[in-house]
This record gives sequence, structure tokens and C-alpha cells, in this order.
Amino acid sequence: MKRLSIISILFCIINTGSLYSQNISEDYYFPIPDTSLAVIDSEEQSFVVDTVVSNLTTPWGIAFLPDNTVLITERPGNLRLVRNGKLSEELVDGVPDVYASGQGGLFDIALHPDYDENGWIYITYANPGEEGGHTALMRAKLSGNSLTDQEVLFEANPFTTAGQHFGGRIAFDGNGYLFLSVGDRGDKEKAQDRSTYNGNIIRLHDDGRIPSDNPFVNESNSKPEIYSYGHRNPQGMVMHSETGMLWTNEHGPRGGDEINIIREGLNYGWPEISYGINYDGSILTELNQMEGMEQPTYYWKPSIAPSGMAFISSDRYTGWKDNLFSGALSFQLVSRSVVHNDRIIHEERLLEGIGRIRDIEMGPDGLLYILDESGGKVLRLYPR
Repeated sequence: MKRLSIISILFCIINTGSLYSQNISEDYYFPIPDTSLAVIDSEEQSFVVDTVVSNLTTPWGIAFLPDNTVLITERPGNLRLVRNGKLSEELVDGVPDVYASGQGGLFDIALHPDYDENGWIYITYANPGEEGGHTALMRAKLSGNSLTDQEVLFEANPFTTAGQHFGGRIAFDGNGYLFLSVGDRGDKEKAQDRSTYNGNIIRLHDDGRIPSDNPFVNESNSKPEIYSYGHRNPQGMVMHSETGMLWTNEHGPRGGDEINIIREGLNYGWPEISYGINYDGSILTELNQMEGMEQPTYYWKPSIAPSGMAFISSDRYTGWKDNLFSGALSFQLVSRSVVHNDRIIHEERLLEGIGRIRDIEMGPDGLLYILDESGGKVLRLYPR
């Protein structure tokens, strides 16, 4: 992938807080936290944790609008609106019906990099059908308390009653392309079959068109939207603002959760290679390496069940600049990874036991926000 231009990086500022904007004050979205909060000392940075939104039901994704508004998806199918730091009791209208079964529901939300000009909001969800559901991507505009101008851009057919591994994360690259993660839907062998959408990273133009330079666009036995394959269930996805590289994390089986740098046309190995085993303790595969298949940049064993992820590109945390943060569901913590030359050289685990962390985003104010799905909260890590 080409290195992002300076103009493209600036375009990304509004993309759900992917870059720090000097024009957004520290109390723009929520008040500055109370000074009485206990200070937590990590290896490199002291901070406090304050709850900025509560009374949510399984929050999954968050987006920060430039008008002081925050949008939060709830997996059962609701889109919530926060204005002036207060959660509205009224639900946003026009949200699509969702397949709220197992891990299915309403997933990620992201703003177009040119949101100021076009107003497009992108949403992923488990689309319901007569035979279950599948991962889908739509875009719409927010008018008052309603979604309007809705367009379905992609559907990962076919429908299936499987309730797991939908993927559902969105990332923009600033060059007019968007990326979408789709899990293997519990049918692991399909992740090696490019004639299906199972277990892939999808690349589209921002209007849903298929790029003519996608790696498999001219292969009759491959879905033309596929950018990379061999994935189990990518649950975090973020574009590095300086290198232009796409990073993901994904759930392994029992052990073998991974962080990967996604490159065009490559095979990431699931289920042919893995550092994990089956949930019942039996051997999934004897191999953790194979020619033609990518090794993870990092892997966790045992599994932490990683979720949303974000790079710190702001100057708000002097000790965490350029670090990668991942939430964890089963281990209920925040993982801080130190990155050097596209390799993870150190991990620190923060806030162990805090709750099932579903998403982590850096807001336009340069601060980290984490979604605790078990507590129904949005938490903010505020430097001290």
C-alpha cells in the first residue's frame, strides 16, 4: 500500500478520532474529570479513568462528530446519541434491522474522512434474512435524530444461522478506500476459499464500488472485493497514520490470538496454521508455519480475546505516543503494545479486571476512549 500523503493524513482527522486535532479542546466532548479520581501509574504514563457515558446496552462502536456529538452503537440494534456530554434517551431512527443472534447485531461506526463535506456515516451490522444473517456495510447521513440517505454498500453472502465470527470493523486509508473485516462465520475451512467472503479483509471504494486493482479482481474463482484472506475473526482494525499500514487483531481458537499487518493479496493462514488449539483441548493443526502463509506480527497465548484497537498519534500522553492499544474481552483489560519497525517489542497490560472491553478509539481531542460492554459504559483515560 502506498504511503499516505500529508493531505490524506489530514483527511483522516475526522475518521472516528483517528488523528489528534489541535482545534478540539480537551473538554469538547465531555467535561474535564474530577481531580479526586485515583491516579493510576503505568510504566510510562500516569492517568485516571473516568466514566463519560453509562447506561448503555453492550456498546460496540463509537464515532465522534465535529459538532460535539458522539454516536455509539449497541449490539442489540440501537444507535445512541450523546450531545453536550449527555446520553439522549431517544434512540436514533432509521437504524437497519439486525440479526441479533449469538455474536450478531449492530457493530462498528465510522465517519468518512471528508465527513465535513459529505456527511457520510458508515455502519456495519449482521443483516437478517430468512436463513440467518451475514455481515453487511451501509452508509447514511444523520439528520436530527434520524439516519437518512441510506445505501447498502456490501453484503457478505450467503446468509447463515451461525452466530459467531462476523468481523465487522471498518477502517479508511485516506485515499478513497475503506476496509471491512469479515470473520469465518464458524466455518473455518472457508477462510482458505476465496470464492467465499468468509475470513477475509474486504477493500472497497468509499461508495461501495470494487477497486479495479484489488489483488483477485480478475480471478474467476475469487470474490473481487477480497484484499487478504485466511483470517478467523478480526475484531480490531486501524490504519497507522504515518506508515499507511493496516493493522488488525483477531481471535484465535484456544490460544493464538493475533496482531497482523495486512498486506495486499496475502494469506494469513487460518486454519492451516495456528498457535492455538481447539476449545476442547484437541489439536487443531500441527503447524504454526507454512510457506505462502503470513506469520502474525504478535500473538497471545493464552488468548485474551482482543477487540477494538487504536494507535496513539496525539501528544496528550507523552509516555504512550505511537503505542498500539487493544481491548480484551475475556481477559477484561487494555493491552499497550510498543511498536518498533512494524514489530511489537513490549506489551504492558493495563486495568486488569475492568470489564469486557469491546472497542478503543482515540477521539479528536487526542484522548483514549474505551467501550466496556459488560458495564455498559464509555470510559476515558485522562493523563495526569
